[in-house]
Amino acid sequence: MHSRLILSVALMLSSASAFAGLPDKPGCTDHPLFPTRMPNYRIENCSVKEFDALSLFVAKGPKRTVEGRVTTITYAVVDRKDEQSGLAVVRNYENALTKIGGTIAASEPQRRMNGSATVDGKEVWVEAERGNGKIWLRIVEKQAMAQHIVADAASFGNDLKATGHTAVYGIFFDTGKSVLKPESTPALEEVAKLLAADLALKLWVVGHTDSVGGADGNMELARARAEAVVTALTAKHGIAAARLKGYGVGPLAPVASNDAEDGRAKNRRVELVKQ
Repeated sequence: MHSRLILSVALMLSSASAFAGLPDKPGCTDHPLFPTRMPNYRIENCSVKEFDALSLFVAKGPKRTVEGRVTTITYAVVDRKDEQSGLAVVRNYENALTKIGGTIAASEPQRRMNGSATVDGKEVWVEAERGNGKIWLRIVEKQAMAQHIVADAASFGNDLKATGHTAVYGIFFDTGKSVLKPESTPALEEVAKLLAADLALKLWVVGHTDSVGGADGNMELARARAEAVVTALTAKHGIAAARLKGYGVGPLAPVASNDAEDGRAKNRRVELVKQ
């Protein structure tokens, strides 16, 4: 986080000196976005999950779900006579968030609020809730899940035999780009193993996208990504170029709804189709 942004947030909440010396749970600290807290509160509990989903309340309709790095901090007042009103807690966090250019999405002035801001180019969602001598602060740094599990060559081969195509979800690109990211290597190695095990196998490598952005642009992006996979397999893994051909179908063949991020993530994929 930029120090200027942190300072802006810090100025909106009570000074850290107000609670210096109070015992926090070992291993717990304030989040860098909110390095100060309401006076005479200690950290009772905390957790950080590198990837999880948090459902945020809304004034009407279904809750908003945001996926990414989720930090939860539970503050408890040391003496109940020092407990802050719900309005004081809500307004403090609202003012702190708007001070750095954030937007309040939902607010119940006596109880809770949530909103978002862009910090260092990343969308961050904040929810603060007060009740029973406690303040619950939840922060989601929006991001896609790191894909640790990659299907192997055998499963790709089984899919090809059964349906003539298989999806590869371990191939990664930055948003709007067609340059393969280094973490794509394990998946590419498995595709290379598949091709090495059956020298007669020829594949169409097909790029798919979600529906965000224009259709024509997504078609071109999908084709460029497919061709980047073909280039990597031929140049780095020794697969004959005549066995592979890249195509892009963009958003035309979704496997899930594009209305939510989890569905869009499933639609952003590379498929292998048997020629």
